[in-house]
Amino acid sequence: MDDTILRLQNITKIYSNGTVANRDISIDFKKGEIHSIVGENGAGKSTLMNIIFAIEKQTKGKIFYNGNEVNFSDSMEAINSGIGMVHQHFMLIPSFTVAENIVLGAEPKNGIILDKNEAIKQTKELAEKYGFSEINVTDKVSDLTVGAKQKVEILKTLYRNAKVIILDEPTAVLTPQETESLFEQLKGFKRLGHTIIFISHKLNEVKEISDRITVIRCGETKGTYEAADVTLDKLTELIIGRKLDNSFESLRKTVEDNSVVLKVKDLSYSEQGVTKVDHVSFSIRRGEILGIAGVQGNGQEELIRAITGMIPFQDGKVSVDGQDIENMTIHKKRESGISYIPEDRMTDGCAADGSIQDNLISTYFEKAPYSGKMFLNRKVIQKEAVDLIDRFSIKTTSEKDNVRSLSGGNIQKVVVAREWATDPKLMIAEQPTRGIDIGSAEYIHRQLIDMRNNGSAILLVSADLNEVLSLSDALLVMYEGKIVAYFDSLKDMTENRMGLYMLGVNKQSSDEIGRAAYDN
Repeated sequence: MDDTILRLQNITKIYSNGTVANRDISIDFKKGEIHSIVGENGAGKSTLMNIIFAIEKQTKGKIFYNGNEVNFSDSMEAINSGIGMVHQHFMLIPSFTVAENIVLGAEPKNGIILDKNEAIKQTKELAEKYGFSEINVTDKVSDLTVGAKQKVEILKTLYRNAKVIILDEPTAVLTPQETESLFEQLKGFKRLGHTIIFISHKLNEVKEISDRITVIRCGETKGTYEAADVTLDKLTELIIGRKLDNSFESLRKTVEDNSVVLKVKDLSYSEQGVTKVDHVSFSIRRGEILGIAGVQGNGQEELIRAITGMIPFQDGKVSVDGQDIENMTIHKKRESGISYIPEDRMTDGCAADGSIQDNLISTYFEKAPYSGKMFLNRKVIQKEAVDLIDRFSIKTTSEKDNVRSLSGGNIQKVVVAREWATDPKLMIAEQPTRGIDIGSAEYIHRQLIDMRNNGSAILLVSADLNEVLSLSDALLVMYEGKIVAYFDSLKDMTENRMGLYMLGVNKQSSDEIGRAAYDN
């Protein structure tokens, strides 16, 4: 008996500009299995998933679902046939309740009006059936944790009777405890006969949750493996084509001048009467990486936006090299030596329709030798762009291509390369490798260590605990807008222990935190 529910046969995707995203890919997905797809950014994973979900159309090849060849005209047809997709960035309406979000587009109605009571009844039964009974379906989505929002997205697909569920980076912003809970529920879906296609860059999680793993490199499959039979080292080598050294301890160097660069004192920020950042104080020295860990939504984003000048804060002081920067323009802050890798690379990090070379010099184009008395020096700009593209291994056919044409990982490299090029006193790196493949992440990590060794102070904010624990010299934990813990040594720290601080279960005294973090 054939237990295959979804079969891709010789799928090839060639875009109009000649880019080959997928080349002759064949994969079978079995009923009731968790099947992971892994590969670098730009390897073709997202294109392949978009073809399954009918967002994209293959150039060649066939798709078989439940034994029959299918050619879905759009994603709605795929959904109605039993294929669902949970995107990395949630597609929920914050002002709607959980129930309203789940039934949106397929609402139970009383005449022509939404039958709210029936929607609540159906979604509550659905949540209980699939082990999500802790979710109150009458709560507004805006009041939910990130982990709960993830579950609502999954319930949306299950409400539409999805038999195949594609999950794109589902644990990117979850704590270890939330990830563990999600995995238990995914295993429950598998027992009920659902097929999970799991996309992730976190190979330890892929190994833990998967029955089988398919590796894609440069648009081609490098094999499908039983998860129990393939090691993490082997997976890494298959993905990037070489062995990977994730140890950064040997790369760290002692910096002689370790004077304070960034000093934040009693910074507070409120929005519509809600305190987002609550009297936060800390300092960072030259040659130090200070990590900030926390579940998304606990004030990290607002803290960074306040420091960088994206939003005005109500109370507190922020200084760089002893100079108050609160009233400086963004331009002046950059001149003072601040560089910034923003969390949202598309909205805040680049001009998507601009060329790669223009994006690479966009924060310092007015300086010599890039700008003359009247005009930009295009030859110098082009040389700078080509040098940075080569140094950061940005995959592109030309420095004149639009940034939008690049994969997510390569767009991130453009942003990091630009900020690195200014040789900053202070680098603020916010989620610098989110959604980035292991090879690209390793390179970015090494650049951050290199900046640290050359005397830059680095403020690192990341939801990836392995990232902050491996890179940071010291670490803060934020919960509900406050610093709840500070560690000046991470030698014996574990992800599970850190997760307890991130969830607010463990806290240090405010006196300990204040002395250690600010007077460090």
